Amino acid sequence: MFDKERGLYIAHCANGALSITGKMANRHGLIAGATGTGKTVTLQVMAETFCQAGVPCFMADMKGDLSGISQTGRLSGFIEKRMPEFGIENPEFQPCPVRFYDVYSEQGHPMRATVSQMGPLLLARILQLNETQAGILNILFRIADERGLLLDDLKDLRSMLNWMGEHAKEITVKYGTVTAMSIGAIQRAILQLENQGADKFFGLPSFDIQDLLAVEGGKGVMSVLAADKLMMQPKLYSTFLLWLLSELYSTLPEVGDLPLPKLVFFFDEAHMLFTDTSKALLDKIEQVIRLVRSKGVGIYFITQSPTDIPENILGQLGNRVQHALRAYTPKDQKAVRTAADTFRANPEFKTDEAIMNLETGEALVSFLDEKGAPNVVERAKVLFPLSQIGAVTEGQRLDIIKQSRIYGKYDTPVERESAFEVLMAENEQQLQAAEEERAAAEEAKSVAKAEKEASKKTKQKSGMMSKVWKAIITAVTSTLATLLGTYVSDKVTGKKTKSTTSATGRVVKNATSAATRSITKELTRDILGNLVK
Repeated sequence: MFDKERGLYIAHCANGALSITGKMANRHGLIAGATGTGKTVTLQVMAETFCQAGVPCFMADMKGDLSGISQTGRLSGFIEKRMPEFGIENPEFQPCPVRFYDVYSEQGHPMRATVSQMGPLLLARILQLNETQAGILNILFRIADERGLLLDDLKDLRSMLNWMGEHAKEITVKYGTVTAMSIGAIQRAILQLENQGADKFFGLPSFDIQDLLAVEGGKGVMSVLAADKLMMQPKLYSTFLLWLLSELYSTLPEVGDLPLPKLVFFFDEAHMLFTDTSKALLDKIEQVIRLVRSKGVGIYFITQSPTDIPENILGQLGNRVQHALRAYTPKDQKAVRTAADTFRANPEFKTDEAIMNLETGEALVSFLDEKGAPNVVERAKVLFPLSQIGAVTEGQRLDIIKQSRIYGKYDTPVERESAFEVLMAENEQQLQAAEEERAAAEEAKSVAKAEKEASKKTKQKSGMMSKVWKAIITAVTSTLATLLGTYVSDKVTGKKTKSTTSATGRVVKNATSAATRSITKELTRDILGNLVK
């Protein structure tokens, strides 16, 4: 509840109202407590209080309960009983302006990011890659950047991995070892992510962070992410929220400590963010949390125990609401002591004992004062929400989605020329070039064969004519020699020599006969040779 007199009024103790100091709201906070102790209602009270002050909020709705913040609350017996304790006579029940979002595009406006925006560090966490595989992912992003290839969705990522597998030898020389086994492991991780439906998160149009900063009618818009399905994949859920925080940090300008923050970010089930997280990513998370407050953003973690939060991050959470913890085991007792030690002690009660005896809706509360120092812890009761407690109907959700100012902005996926299209075109060009080269080789082979056949026929023809001429010359020479011998013999013996015409005719006849025999022989040999072939 927000008013000028009490400010960001969250809880009430024996000493009066407990309110978050506006200019210290960006110093982050923590809502902790066992299951069923009232954490979700506390979150709702805080969120609607910021809403009334004109501060937009983002929150993940794990069970659907927070969707009720979009509807007007109603007086109940429980609320009526609490009203005198809080000094409230006529509560003004009112809804908050809400935008529903859903990574799976089922219960709200789609929220997408490109693979490039996610980056190799966060993507390696989603895919649960080991150090070697994460190194290959870094090489992939480096190559894509050098070649100017856009990584929009998972098919772009797959295409790049295929290309790296085909060019592993040259990549290994330049960037380091790239093995088929590691590439295969990454491809399997992507397949698993696709089977879980998470591929819908990657693509265009990517989510515009400025949409989280909307104000309508003087009230901050509540951005509610449907997370009932998303939380079944803890790595994707926590990494997605971390990406949002990183985008806020890299996008928003420096503003310092404003009278009120520009945005409050509620991170439910915060332990998921820190479970099995690498040292490099923990350092990044700490850096974002430490520096994003200068951008006017307050982060409030919701978890069961303060021990779920690493100490170097827990120390940055100044505004705290601690609901009851149960101590059934030595580990639980240690958690209670740790939670008690994070508060500035109140001499009126023992903090560790109070934590175990708190009722539902009751909490230990300590907010930062005007100077940024923690106030003494108080045992208090959290206010009741002015909006509806509990989930909305599907019809109400659909009406809110359709009436939203951003309805249709993210609904239709957009495709542009990215790594997948570029690499596919290159592959087609290579295949076409290879086909043209093969066709050219076949044509060259056919031409060579034809030339060889033609040369062979020419050689055969030339050989036949040579043999014919040889036979003619032999016949002519033989005939002339015979005629010459006969002439000489006739001169010696005194016989009468035949006429020149008769001799010439004999030469021609013998030459013709010899040529005919030679041609017939060669043709017969050629025909028989072809039959054998």
